[in-house]
Formats: sequence, C-alpha cells, structure tokens
Amino acid sequence: MAIEIERKFLVKTNAYKLEAYKKQHISQGFLSVDKDAIVRVRVANDKAFITIKGKSNKSGTSRYEWEKEIDINEAHQLLALSKTSLIVKTRYLIKIKNHTFEVDEFLGDNSGLVIAEIELSDEHETFAKPNWLGKEVTGDLKYYNVMLAKNPFKNWHK
Repeated sequence: MAIEIERKFLVKTNAYKLEAYKKQHISQGFLSVDKDAIVRVRVANDKAFITIKGKSNKSGTSRYEWEKEIDINEAHQLLALSKTSLIVKTRYLIKIKNHTFEVDEFLGDNSGLVIAEIELSDEHETFAKPNWLGKEVTGDLKYYNVMLAKNPFKNWHK
C-alpha cells in the first residue's frame, strides 16, 4: 500500500484555467465512510477506479491509499450504491515546475468551491506556489471529498 502525501489550498481566481493542460469530468461516490478507511468509486472521463484511503496523519498531509482501475460499467453500478450524495467536479491539471496541481471546480451541491491539491514525495517538500493559490486547508476535514458528500458547500452558510 502506498502513502499519499498531499496539500490542499483554496483557489483565489480562475486564472488556473489558462494554465491547464488537461481537463476531466469526475463523478464519485463513497461505498464506506468509516473514519479509519474510506472506499471511493470514481469515474473520470472514460476510466473508472476504486480507491481505499486510510486515516490521515495528525497534520492531514499523509495517509495510506490503494487504487485499482475497474470496468466503467461496473463503476456506474457501484456509484448507485453510494452511502453519500455524489461528488461531481471538473478537474484541471496544471504543471508548475516539477509538480502538477489538480484544481477541482465543484459542481452541484458544492458549486462555488474550488480546491487545488498537490501531491508530494515528502511532507516537507518545497514547491512553487502560483498566484491563484489561496489559503491552505490541508487537514481541515470539511474540505475532504467525503465530508463534502456528507455536508455539501451549499449548506455551510445556513
């Protein structure tokens, strides 16, 4: 099992769209939302994956992750079993020096929320920060996709 190390940031402007080299439409749901292990099914364009994520470390930057590509038709059937509402988003991939930022523009119940993530090889690895990058929200549970599925952005200001 691999360890995923990532940091999350809010995004200040839509300037990232001009820098994107790829765009994906993503739908995902959660088959298990246990605090110690989450099981996610994701359809991204014409590919599908099942992922198991472990509990994050104290800083929220690292956690165990296992992922496998699955048949897209089976993924759609599994999405129908989701324990939460589906997360729907457009993901933009932006290369900045030696790293790739994944910027997720959420749709539906999470419309208006835009989050950038960067995967690192070490928790203390340095990276270039583009001007459109805003406040860091790494470790803030409400920004995790599973939490957005349970408590969408549209409900935050009520």
